[in-house]
Amino acid sequence: MLETSARLLRLLSLLQTHRDWSGAELAERLGVTARTVRRDVGRLRELGYPVHATAGAPGYRLGAGTDLPPLLLDDDEAVAVAVGLRTAAGGSVSGIEETSVRALAKLERVLPSRLRHRVHALQSMTVPMGRAGSAVDPASLTAIATACRDRETLRFDYRAHDGQESVRAAEPYRLVHSGRHWYLLGWDTGRAGWRTYRVDRLDLRTPNGPRFVPRDPPDSDLVAYMSRSISGAPYRYRGRFTMHAPAEVVAEHMPPTAGTIEPIDERSCTLSTGANDLDELAVWVALTGIAFEVHEPPELVDRIRALATRLATAAPARPESRS
Repeated sequence: MLETSARLLRLLSLLQTHRDWSGAELAERLGVTARTVRRDVGRLRELGYPVHATAGAPGYRLGAGTDLPPLLLDDDEAVAVAVGLRTAAGGSVSGIEETSVRALAKLERVLPSRLRHRVHALQSMTVPMGRAGSAVDPASLTAIATACRDRETLRFDYRAHDGQESVRAAEPYRLVHSGRHWYLLGWDTGRAGWRTYRVDRLDLRTPNGPRFVPRDPPDSDLVAYMSRSISGAPYRYRGRFTMHAPAEVVAEHMPPTAGTIEPIDERSCTLSTGANDLDELAVWVALTGIAFEVHEPPELVDRIRALATRLATAAPARPESRS
């Protein structure tokens, strides 16, 4: 009986990988006959697990049921889930923190000692830098993701960066997380063009609009497109700099949504970025530790000169060395 129960757990673990398994593959993995596999699949079905037979060659797949089955995780998967829950507990999805803590408590209660030590070691050696950014409602993220999948038009009230409010309708394409904010990329039906929306600035209306035929994405490289779109937001000031370092080196000092980087040659590149404050723009680029030249806007050039004079005045002169 114990052997049969252990085998059923192993079978369930294999089926939870969300792929089709032939009876022969399962029999080989479990070290039993194909007949025993069929019998064990029948037992799982009796226990309420929806094990479906696949078309064509005899095979099996675990479907979605009415209840969440016990998840069987290997060591690396268990550590990954625990670390993810710890991150979510302080993340940018509003209302999920307490739920994450409860789930983490359940997981850590059953983690073997060796895995608990791995999770705690990673946590103790990691220093969080505060909250990621504006929190969003997880229900909104779920609703948007579902609309993307089902190709249903979204209707929502939107608040722009300047506070102006409008009613929008968009064919949602993808959700994007920049590390600070969640964004929706979609085709704005009223403005007949691709737009990027901050999720924390929109309020969904119900019900959704009609289904749509998906359009070709605005760029084959969505990461690069979103980087240009977000960093090119209507900031008060747009800066253009020559950075005296290879493009890949400059990219290591900033997230992809902070600005666009275009190589000039092997030793320099152009950085385009924006901010609503000249000092913020100047100091942010200076703190990369990379030599640079500023080209625009003209106000920034003057501001950097003024800052350089102020900083030079603030640093006391070194006493002359005596021989």
